[in-house]
Amino acid sequence: MTEQTVLISGAGVAGPTLAYWLARAGFRPTVVERAAGLRSSGSPVDVRGPASRVAERMGITAKLREASTDATALKFVDDAGRRTGRVALGGDGGIELPRTDLAAILHEAARADAEFAFHDSITGLHQDGGGVDVTFERGAPRRFDLVIGADGLHSNVRRLAFGPERAFVEHMGVYIATLPLTGPPADPTSIVMYNSPGRALAIHPSRGRGIAAFMFRGDAAAGFDHRDSALHKRMLAEAYEGAGWRVPELLERVREADDLYLDSVSRVRLDGWAAGRIALAGDAASCVSLFGDGSTLAMSGAYTLAEELGRTPGDAAAAFRRYESTHRKLVEPKQRGVSTAAALLIPATRGGLAARNFGTRLLPLVTAARRLVPARAA
Repeated sequence: MTEQTVLISGAGVAGPTLAYWLARAGFRPTVVERAAGLRSSGSPVDVRGPASRVAERMGITAKLREASTDATALKFVDDAGRRTGRVALGGDGGIELPRTDLAAILHEAARADAEFAFHDSITGLHQDGGGVDVTFERGAPRRFDLVIGADGLHSNVRRLAFGPERAFVEHMGVYIATLPLTGPPADPTSIVMYNSPGRALAIHPSRGRGIAAFMFRGDAAAGFDHRDSALHKRMLAEAYEGAGWRVPELLERVREADDLYLDSVSRVRLDGWAAGRIALAGDAASCVSLFGDGSTLAMSGAYTLAEELGRTPGDAAAAFRRYESTHRKLVEPKQRGVSTAAALLIPATRGGLAARNFGTRLLPLVTAARRLVPARAA
């Protein structure tokens, strides 16, 4: 059989992982990425469980460990910065590292066997029984045997092939913003978190350069645009008005920032992840955007998709069905747990906040609590 071509939209986490494994399954992958180069907020994400096994098979575990963060505890503080609770982190065998490093390591692993086209995006998809004709914003039109959307929560491929975003993306009542900080963190081994009802601010030490994560409750904003930085700054100023600890200082930095990232915590749900010769992977198919778990799911799902396509290269429809059936078993429990995790991290009332803080003295918080700073769409 002639080597089949696969276009992958998105060079984040799922895209390069999928390209790596498709090449080894006998396909010829091309990755198109809207950004001019590798992009990331740099926020810490996790590689654990099934993704750890994928990384081991790719031979990148040592590189992931070299780039790992050093956070060993999560500390809660009050308005004055006094500690109100503490949770020990780690011990589950996973690796936490900045997403920028994970994306770079995955790209390095895949680039010898895949074509990468940066600073371009898909504008049209027209499929028939033999393939998919693709038009691009900058590049010449091309034809591929298959197209995979691995382009995150606001997936372009999903919009073109499945329908408008509003049909599949559910706002979960929380927004998250991240902002890189300058200088070394005060405590290089601890995530420090401040809460007031409905709001949280976490400072993650990352790798010697702190990251601030603002997490706040709010209804879906009419006309919200995940690329509108001016809107994001107004939303943060309104949501955190009157908050204590380091909030006023960091809001000043927000006003001057050109690298602020803000988006809704959302859940993506579709009845099916494939439409003919076009399929979805990572957050485009099943976003769980509150924690760094999205990267673990993106890597494991990409591996499963490549494996299934390699089993039946002449029957993509059957491969897509097997991939979806297998990967949904990992995704759905995570999606069901988003509301519970948000309640623990961002209590809506002072009573809920007091109960959470008291509980940290008795029992470990949910293991997901260590993944406080969200990744950009995988």
